[in-house]
Amino acid sequence: MTHIRSELAKAIPEMMHNIDQIRNIGIVAHIHHGKTTLSDNLLAAAGMISNELAGKQLYLNFDEQEQARLLTINNADVTIVHEFEGQPYLINLIDTPGHVDFGGDVTRAMRAVDGAVVVVCAVEGVMAQTETVLRQALREKVKPVLFINKVDRAIKELKLTPESLQKRFATIIAEVNELIRRMAPEEFVDDWMVDARDGSVAFGSGYENWAISVPYMQRTGVKFPDIIEYVSTGRSREIAQRAKINDVVFDMVVRHLPSPKTAQRYRIPNIWRGEPTSPIGQSMISTSTDGPTAFMVTDITMDPSAGEIATGRVFSGRLTKGMELYVAGTKTKDRVQHVSLFMGPERLMVDEVTAGNIAAVIGLSDAFAGTTMSTLPDMVPFEEIRHVSEPVVTVAIEPKHMGDLPKLIEVMRKVAKEDASLRVEINPETGEHLLSGMGELHLEITQYRIVNDYKVEIQASKPIVVYRETVRGPGGPFEGKSPNKHNRFYFEVEPLPEPVVRAIKDGEIPQGKSFKDLKTLVTKLEGLGLPREEGRGLTAVEGTNLLLDVTKGIQYLNETMELIIDAFKEAMNRGPLANEKVHGLKVRLVDAKLHEDSIHRGPAQTIPAARSGIYGAMVLAGRVLLEPFQKVTVNVPQDVLSGATRELQRRRGEILDMTSVGDLQTIVAKVPVAEMFGFASDIRSATAGKVLWATESMGFEPVPTEMQAAVVAEVRQRRGLKPEPYDAAYYAG
Repeated sequence: MTHIRSELAKAIPEMMHNIDQIRNIGIVAHIHHGKTTLSDNLLAAAGMISNELAGKQLYLNFDEQEQARLLTINNADVTIVHEFEGQPYLINLIDTPGHVDFGGDVTRAMRAVDGAVVVVCAVEGVMAQTETVLRQALREKVKPVLFINKVDRAIKELKLTPESLQKRFATIIAEVNELIRRMAPEEFVDDWMVDARDGSVAFGSGYENWAISVPYMQRTGVKFPDIIEYVSTGRSREIAQRAKINDVVFDMVVRHLPSPKTAQRYRIPNIWRGEPTSPIGQSMISTSTDGPTAFMVTDITMDPSAGEIATGRVFSGRLTKGMELYVAGTKTKDRVQHVSLFMGPERLMVDEVTAGNIAAVIGLSDAFAGTTMSTLPDMVPFEEIRHVSEPVVTVAIEPKHMGDLPKLIEVMRKVAKEDASLRVEINPETGEHLLSGMGELHLEITQYRIVNDYKVEIQASKPIVVYRETVRGPGGPFEGKSPNKHNRFYFEVEPLPEPVVRAIKDGEIPQGKSFKDLKTLVTKLEGLGLPREEGRGLTAVEGTNLLLDVTKGIQYLNETMELIIDAFKEAMNRGPLANEKVHGLKVRLVDAKLHEDSIHRGPAQTIPAARSGIYGAMVLAGRVLLEPFQKVTVNVPQDVLSGATRELQRRRGEILDMTSVGDLQTIVAKVPVAEMFGFASDIRSATAGKVLWATESMGFEPVPTEMQAAVVAEVRQRRGLKPEPYDAAYYAG
């Protein structure tokens, strides 16, 4: 290992400068489709693990919980050298999680890479998370190639003939291409389709260490019937020597995935909203190593001995020990203490990391996932990383021993920084720490880390579902009066058109209150169904909600608008029904009467008045509680199908689709997250353990009318409020 390290230490610094011979790739897939097993084989190419252990060691699952649960929880980065057509290539690889609860890690990894190897199981085919991870990649303009894995299982278990095997492959390729056609950026739809004939699709077995592609077959003479013959007769080791998985996959990566120089030309305008003709813009588009430094942090990990390690992509310039970097857009700056490359669980220290590479940096204590670090204090930060799903489950946490409270506060800050998909808040009513995550497993793992890694004993409540609030129809105008009765605000509310909500979620409509190009934004909103005169009054975006000022010529309103925006934000983050966040609401300020003396329209007068006006209009519009749903995909043999469907229906599940491949039945259902607690053990019991299942976020839908009052009362009581929400008269003052 030391010999390999010293060889790498010599080779890599030189190779980092040859931008055309670098590939930054992510391995993405549905859970248990074999990403980490495949990554093992790719590491064997670098001599980092033995060929005998490749596929069994799961080298990149180095976290204790990953090993115990046999699933990937964190992104794992490794740098590999691969020779292709006589030239050495530097491949920075990120192995990503497949479980829906850790989808945030996939999203963040996609910002750092330019290409993705999409792994699909030959038996299960394209699954829910395959679609999700592909969407995450394509949204970041990351080009995909396809690896169809577990072909050995298709041969041994499904007993497929060469013809039926090729038909199975054709179906998977067609499904992946259909997803690419639907979700790829328009200009790349045709170029990014995968095709077995040109080698952008490979087939193989990560576990048995072999792979094949059409160009490889043409070059070596190994054919599909040979593969079936070798696998069927248990001679996998022989085929692994004739069809090396490393060569096939890495050749596909080098041939079909772009270098940073190619990718940054089209990726930078997609992920950065600064001026392309500026020095930093030009430097990033041309991947210049001599321009200003631009480093996007995509991951924070805690090393017990080294402290916080910020991993991310260098888009311009270089990172060197001792240099000072600003948190873009602020005066805050940190000094780089060490620069290194991740080699799985270890790091290789280097003198510098140049543009186009992925680096691990110690010393950036003010960085978190999504931070832009630069040598320019006024650099426009990169676009916020947009996660596909949001936290839907919460637990309340408190220390077992009150003396540990200060330590717990610090630890909660660290875990939130390490995992940007978590949300941490303190409930002012109860003093509890609330930890919100993507699902039960996500929160379980986080609690395990707090106790075992950070040594704080905690008590946690049962998981609680995160709800949202909205309205049934239009409501208002409603008058909100200030406590001194000198100021009055009149608001109307109604649901936002769904295309506008989607555009906000996709980051096409920016959050906040300052809009660089309002004219273009108004045109975009009009195209999405918002009347132009309303769009012109766009004042603030908070979550998936808009504040629109449609008043005309009201004296002193400009001076008061900042406070109205504060009230709007407060109202959208704590709705009037159950103190949950508001979703998809259009809030129109239609009139106002303001006192001429500014002393009578300060924060203590304006904020309560505007908030009451919004709340009252929501009451008139008919308040609705929304609950999160998940798409649940269950694979079971025919003989236990009824047990699985019964279990889903018992949980208010709606069966959306049922398909079969041989004896294997696939059920797709829509189930409320509130009913999913304990699902893992119950579905195993219902199917005698013969089950594979996965979930995917499906957004929020209204709680059934007959259940709403009881759910609202329960949520309000948990928050220390009286069970019944207030009526409109309460907000009229």
